[in-house]
Amino acid sequence: MNTVTIRNFDPVNYLDNDEMIVEYLKATAEDPNPEVFLAALGDVARAKGMTEIAKKTGLGRESLYKALRPGAHPRYETVKAVLKAVGVEMTFKEVS
Repeated sequence: MNTVTIRNFDPVNYLDNDEMIVEYLKATAEDPNPEVFLAALGDVARAKGMTEIAKKTGLGRESLYKALRPGAHPRYETVKAVLKAVGVEMTFKEVS
């Protein structure tokens, strides 16, 4: 009989460089469900270090965790501050 081992997948383990982080956020931003992007932003914040992101945004760690948890509806200013703190900015282009 074969034994199957299942491990929990945590994307944070793969977000070890800026290029990967940008691609991850771009891919999740394409999902029609905004919670997918917010969860990814939380993953990126964890990968970069929540304490460091909290310092850069001026938010407390607990506030940051609450803002990025599933089902949360963070303010635009919060999302923008976290993006800046992790070194990413959103850009827009015309759709043809």
